[in-house]
Amino acid sequence: MSERINISEVFGKNVFNESVMRERLPKSVFKKLKETIENGKELDPSIADVVAHAMKDWAIERGATHYTHWFQPLTGITAEKHDSFISAPGPDGKVIMEFSGKELIKGEADASSFPSGGLRATFEARGYTAWDCTSPAFLREDAIGVTLCIPTAFCSYKGEALDQKTPLLRSMQAINEQSLRILRLFGNHTSSRVVPSVGPEQEYFLVDKEKYLKRKDLVYTGRTLFGAMPPKGQELDDHYYGAIRERIGSFMNEVNRELWKLGVTAKTQHNEAAPAQHELAPIYAQVNLAVDHNQMIMETLKKVADRHGLTCLLHEKPFAGVNGSGKHNNWSLTTDDGINLLNPGASPHDNVQFLLVLACILKAVDVHADLLRESASDVGNDSRLGGNEAPPAIISVFLGDQLEDVISQLCDTGEATHSKQGGTLKTGVAMLPDLDQDVTDRNRTSPFAFTNNKFEFRMVGSSDSVSPANVVLNTIVAEAFKEAADELEKADDFQLAVHDMIKKLLTEHRRIIFNGNGYSKSWVKEAARRGLPNISCMVEAIPALTTEKAVKLFETFHVYTKAELESRAEVEYDSYAKIVHIEALAMTNIAGKQIIPAIIRYTARLADSMAKVQSVCPEAEISVQRDLLLEASRRLSEIKAAHSKLVELQDECKSIRSAKERAIACRERLVPAMEELRRPVDLLERIVDKDLWPMPSYGDLLFEV
Repeated sequence: MSERINISEVFGKNVFNESVMRERLPKSVFKKLKETIENGKELDPSIADVVAHAMKDWAIERGATHYTHWFQPLTGITAEKHDSFISAPGPDGKVIMEFSGKELIKGEADASSFPSGGLRATFEARGYTAWDCTSPAFLREDAIGVTLCIPTAFCSYKGEALDQKTPLLRSMQAINEQSLRILRLFGNHTSSRVVPSVGPEQEYFLVDKEKYLKRKDLVYTGRTLFGAMPPKGQELDDHYYGAIRERIGSFMNEVNRELWKLGVTAKTQHNEAAPAQHELAPIYAQVNLAVDHNQMIMETLKKVADRHGLTCLLHEKPFAGVNGSGKHNNWSLTTDDGINLLNPGASPHDNVQFLLVLACILKAVDVHADLLRESASDVGNDSRLGGNEAPPAIISVFLGDQLEDVISQLCDTGEATHSKQGGTLKTGVAMLPDLDQDVTDRNRTSPFAFTNNKFEFRMVGSSDSVSPANVVLNTIVAEAFKEAADELEKADDFQLAVHDMIKKLLTEHRRIIFNGNGYSKSWVKEAARRGLPNISCMVEAIPALTTEKAVKLFETFHVYTKAELESRAEVEYDSYAKIVHIEALAMTNIAGKQIIPAIIRYTARLADSMAKVQSVCPEAEISVQRDLLLEASRRLSEIKAAHSKLVELQDECKSIRSAKERAIACRERLVPAMEELRRPVDLLERIVDKDLWPMPSYGDLLFEV
């Protein structure tokens, strides 16, 4: 039996949250800090020392020996440098423990050692970390000890954003300002702030650590580069929502406990569709806090898995032929006094504010579909999108029957007079209660789906930060709100103007709405007819960052400068090329050192069998061995040819100096060559003796956890 947990006692115990600050800070200091956190006011430097002293004492009382500025560079993971609280020995030889306001607010990191896309060179190394007081400091307990982690932004010596957090905070300012303009138009003068709320669901795989270590492709790249499907995959749907096995349950129990201590509202856990796949979902939080929490979730999943003899795989497609893993980004806009701007109410056709917000969002997604697609681009997602519950690469919006009907009324007749209502669901079993039926169904194939009072952006990859997607969402919607407010604020008759605007926006951007099957071939043709972009891979998506349209958008709202956008494009091209190159190197290494020798041993075993049989019984039939030997030898020749070609292409691609051209070459030449090498290997895995095959199979990994 696992240890019982009292959630109310555990939750937030390792967080320097509001209740801790209220208890430990002087009232005047707490008030100023709270104003900064809630209203976005500039931090008063005069209170920094007081806050730092209280934070240090709280941390040391709980066993902390070090502190770190915890930030999110463009590596895709978090970064940290640990400093102890030790200042210097006192005159009596006892150690002095200090932590100043300056150390709290500002840190320094070697910016040239992190991806910067040319913003920092080796001789320009200085970078700064700056305290984000809107995301509370927390204590992390692990084998290192107890460390005080201070969430920070990371920028260059000249102030350029080098991280995922700085643009996110900028985009939050933009959406807040423009959302308030919309609210004021409708007479709301009480709400003082609008923040995006996000709940990112996290999918992941768990495999046995011992088996994982025998798969060098998993070790080097996070995914299987070779592997034949086992006799059973996810065809029976018996893993999805199935009973959680005890080993996995023990892991989940510890994950929950660790996350609750960090103030992460881990809410939902279940088995996902693929064997060995699972999901964890938190409750919604302010977007920058949600992004931080998601990073904590990923780190915790990995650390706790290791303690249980497991390995957590966050790659988007660790196994070919079964579900990949995504991170569904549930996004909504909420005021400080609890109003959800995406709540349609009982009769959406009468809810003019909601209809304007909806029309603006449809416009934003339609105009900037390429940017939204780019925000969810990574190498792993290239293999995931388009099937097994992952959305297609074409951006579209699912609204459901009720809202689509309201929009049809507005566009076709100029007026919406009614809203479809949900009915009563009768099960046909007398003892079961009748259920309220939702107004609309759900669509698992839509990349951007409206789900009652939020939009679910289903494209984000499981290993990726959710920050870029939310930066784009916040900024493109801010633009649409601004353009609407600019016009409506000048209107002589607001009611008439807003009605005409809603109809105009819905008519112009209706093409982005699609409630059908996103996997169908007919949708690809229909999307092309509508003029919707179909961006199939990361390399094709990256140019969206630096278009004239994107530069104008982000510079208008001070989210990115042109230089920052160009640098991020450079980082993404470089990252793509490096990841694919590593995968290609891993393939040639594994094929050359493990697979080819194993197949040679297999053919030798067959030849030896044939010779022995014929020596004992010359008239015996050996056609089976001969056929297998011929098949194995033919496939071995294919493997060797594909191996040699891949090695040659690796050298050619690596020699290309331009990051963009190198990424394109990797996509167009290396990726097909890798598939060419994999094909005969996977075919041979099905016939080579298991005791000779040099690595655990898909069946071993997926079903022996």
